[in-house]
Amino acid sequence: MPDGIGEVNEAGIAYYNQLIDYCIANEIEPWLTLYHWDLPYALEKKGGWTNREVISWFSQFVSLCATRFGNRVKHWMVMNEPVVFTGAGYFLGIHAPGRRGMDNFLPAIHHTTLSIAEGGRILKKILPPDAQVGTTFSCSYIQPYRNLPRDQKAANRVDALLNRLFIEPLSGLGYPDKELPILKNIKKYMQPGDEGKMVFDFDFIGIQNYTREVVKNSWFTPYINASLITAPKRKVATTAMRWEIYPEAIYKMIEKFSAYTNIKKLYITENGAAFADEIKDGEVNDIERIKYLETHIAQVLKATQDGLKIDGYFVWTLTDNFEWAEGYHPRFGLIHVDFDTQKRTIKNSGKWFADFLG
Repeated sequence: MPDGIGEVNEAGIAYYNQLIDYCIANEIEPWLTLYHWDLPYALEKKGGWTNREVISWFSQFVSLCATRFGNRVKHWMVMNEPVVFTGAGYFLGIHAPGRRGMDNFLPAIHHTTLSIAEGGRILKKILPPDAQVGTTFSCSYIQPYRNLPRDQKAANRVDALLNRLFIEPLSGLGYPDKELPILKNIKKYMQPGDEGKMVFDFDFIGIQNYTREVVKNSWFTPYINASLITAPKRKVATTAMRWEIYPEAIYKMIEKFSAYTNIKKLYITENGAAFADEIKDGEVNDIERIKYLETHIAQVLKATQDGLKIDGYFVWTLTDNFEWAEGYHPRFGLIHVDFDTQKRTIKNSGKWFADFLG
């Protein structure tokens, strides 16, 4: 929908129909994410996620996709990582559309929450009864830097922002404004009945975890009064994204989300690592990625053995991809892509993962 509403680009519909059909023909079950941060520019010029009309715009898009693809796609994810596209795009300004400040961030949070819930309701109304409807959240295990009450409170505030901001209002618990008082200002964007409209009972939740964050109290950081102690500063092993390699984090996040009683099924919908991959003698010997996957999948297994709620795991990702503000430099794929020639080379991690699954 190039203009965001109205006219449909049938060539785009045909492309996704071919993609879905090709996956099914090769016995690949499609799991479709409706929104992965690709808001049409025409709608951004109208305010994007800060404009309450976005709920209607998004609803039209969801209805279109459900109608056109719903006869073949059984697993649907409404949105990908809302805290990232609202935080990085409407508060920090480091991702598109480059907006900054609470006057952009707070309405974007609320309109996104309402859109996720409404998107779920539309899918349930249009799709066959056996369709599974979920949504996905990024999450990081948060720990205090020091064993001090002020650092623990700082960790609680960051946890509320990064891990609880969307799952709790969607679960009927409201925004976590007790730990993060600035969220009380969302009330000025709320209309009568919004508390109920924010809630939706999803068939599953996807969580996406890569690392942990260590934080300390900081009076100089506005709104959250907390600052990150970066992995390089702590002199711990990192990926090419400078994210700490900390396998226990994925267990902790499974444990955290398992505690929400309304979650029926829980999947790891992203987990993986970027490293400086190089092709030598026709192969990519990415032993660091293999070790990363081994240790993180072991933590997922431990979670199942401990009786936590976990129903599946997706590695991020199949091929090297465009990584937002970082461009094509970070390589997350199990398959190496030469972006000049488009040649694909299965990395040793890809071969390992195939053997693991086999």
